Amino acid sequence: MFIQKLNDCSEFIAGDGTQLRELLHPDKQPLQLRYSLAHAIVPPGQTSLPHSLKTSEVYYILAGSGEMHIDDESQPVEPGDAVYIPPNARQFIRNNGSVPLVFICIVDPAWRKEDETVYQ
Repeated sequence: MFIQKLNDCSEFIAGDGTQLRELLHPDKQPLQLRYSLAHAIVPPGQTSLPHSLKTSEVYYILAGSGEMHIDDESQPVEPGDAVYIPPNARQFIRNNGSVPLVFICIVDPAWRKEDETVYQ
């Protein structure tokens, strides 16, 4: 059995500016995984940088509220929402609430730096 505790994962600022902790990644744990799983936070009033991945991604919103932008579309998001982000889509998320926007990111296949483009 393998259990990864969130508080045992180092927090860092991802390329898109979100506060991130990688929970599961095939390069970091001795697990046979295709995907990676991370915990992300966007503070109140902040927005992640527009970026795209060569792979698909899913956000699952845990807390807070925001606005998800994928290519030319945008929609409000709240706890319990799962957002599918197709490969190569330009994306960012805005926290328009007064508390941290907290979500889980699943990237399949697993996230790799060379698969991400950040637009500034």
